[in-house]
Amino acid sequence: MKKKHKKNNSKKISKINTGVLVLENKTVFKGIGIGYQGTATGEVCFNTSLTGYQEIISDPSYAGQIINFTFPHIGNVGTNKEDHESDKIWTRGVILNSEITSPSNYRSLINLDIWLKKHKIVGLTGLDTRSLTNFIRDKGAPKGTISFSKYGKFNINKLINLSNKWTGLNNLDLAEQVTTKKNYVWHGFKTWKKEEGYRKSKKTFFNVVAIDYGIKKNILRYFSDFNCKVNIVSCKTSVEKILKLKPNGIFLSNGPGDPAATGKYAIPIIKDLIKKNLPIFGICLGHQILGLALGAKTKKMKLGHRGANHPVKNLIENKVEITSQNHGFEIVKENLPKNIQITHTSLFDNSIEGIKLKNKPVFSVQYHPESNPGPQDSVYLFKNFITSMSQNAKKKRS
Repeated sequence: MKKKHKKNNSKKISKINTGVLVLENKTVFKGIGIGYQGTATGEVCFNTSLTGYQEIISDPSYAGQIINFTFPHIGNVGTNKEDHESDKIWTRGVILNSEITSPSNYRSLINLDIWLKKHKIVGLTGLDTRSLTNFIRDKGAPKGTISFSKYGKFNINKLINLSNKWTGLNNLDLAEQVTTKKNYVWHGFKTWKKEEGYRKSKKTFFNVVAIDYGIKKNILRYFSDFNCKVNIVSCKTSVEKILKLKPNGIFLSNGPGDPAATGKYAIPIIKDLIKKNLPIFGICLGHQILGLALGAKTKKMKLGHRGANHPVKNLIENKVEITSQNHGFEIVKENLPKNIQITHTSLFDNSIEGIKLKNKPVFSVQYHPESNPGPQDSVYLFKNFITSMSQNAKKKRS
């Protein structure tokens, strides 16, 4: 008599759609849920990077967003405790094409699926990410809701309503949410080296005050590389408190949300700091808010820039840099104030990627020169900032 084999429930579950993505226009994408069981709403964008998914997901600039990874093999090197770009993960959700495989990397400590669950990030895999990417390319980044239920039961109408009721990123100040709640001094490490890992900085020559709109840790590591002490202050810290720290220079960090919304309180602070003739360096959201403080305007892009392979033209040096980018807003080229010089432009769409103030040591870029794991074509911008602080210090002494 033949024995009856028990049904394999794991196979049965894997065949049903345990995850869905529902867009504001009622389009539904079905797949397999991963990570945290729950529901999250945000702007659905795509990222074309081949590496660095842990750094991308932990970047505070992705607050309010659901990331669709175009590269199919995400999760194959696992995750670790060292490569987080922030202490709290602000990303709303992730979408992958292929199933997460067992990690194969000597630094891996936790499988990506478990890591997502730990940080309460809803994920979706087995989805046609190319179709979703084409949708975003043609229509722009939509509002969407991602949901994971192990039983595969979803109220689609309710998920559509969640997507439509969410305000979106326009006029949304997210910097206030992600900024540090308590000012602190960075006592962390330098950038990672294969032979040594993360090394402690032993000496400092310059004092930088970084205004935190959602700062990435690798920015702080680069400042440690260049022997800078960094005081990180919250985004609403007054000019008086900033100057009490006796900075050699001011850094305006990256961050999420609409720069015009954050600018309501950030612009007056930056305007006053510019009057103090201190060197100022901005990245990403910091670049956009600096532009607003100088009299420029910003707008939401139909198709933002997110990836690690974006070519940018350095107009000063007449060179091309391959850059890492993550932004959905830009400085408007039309009617740019005469005191602003455009220093970098995108070779994808000719949008502004860098500016500087013509008569002061104030400059910024839209992209991420600190990108981890790369590329590193634009690290020279940190060197330029250090040079500005050094020259400014000499002027004060003479």
